[in-house]
Amino acid sequence: MKEKDIAPAFAALGHEARLRIYRQLVKAGDGGLNIGDIGRLIGLPASTLAHHLGALVQAGLVHQVKNGREVLNRADYDVMRRVVEFMTDECCIGVDLADDNETDSAREELSTAG
Repeated sequence: MKEKDIAPAFAALGHEARLRIYRQLVKAGDGGLNIGDIGRLIGLPASTLAHHLGALVQAGLVHQVKNGREVLNRADYDVMRRVVEFMTDECCIGVDLADDNETDSAREELSTAG
């Protein structure tokens, strides 16, 4: 996945309300949640929630499926996996994430540089 492909997902998740919505949808699993359930779980009014869900749908992180009169919102786990893989494969190349001393040394170098 390229940066231009992954950037919309990061932009969508960069808003606190959208991140909260997405977390609830991931927790809900394949069954998904309708807008009323999401609203009750995170305390957002329906109109605000619809706006944020639209951004998550646009970014490809959420799929909406009509089930009778109800619309279920589901996290797209394949997209989520690609976002995580992008971060670990592309952004963390050469970094041993398990070695705290190396991470601390890198931070110290950055703070004293320039």
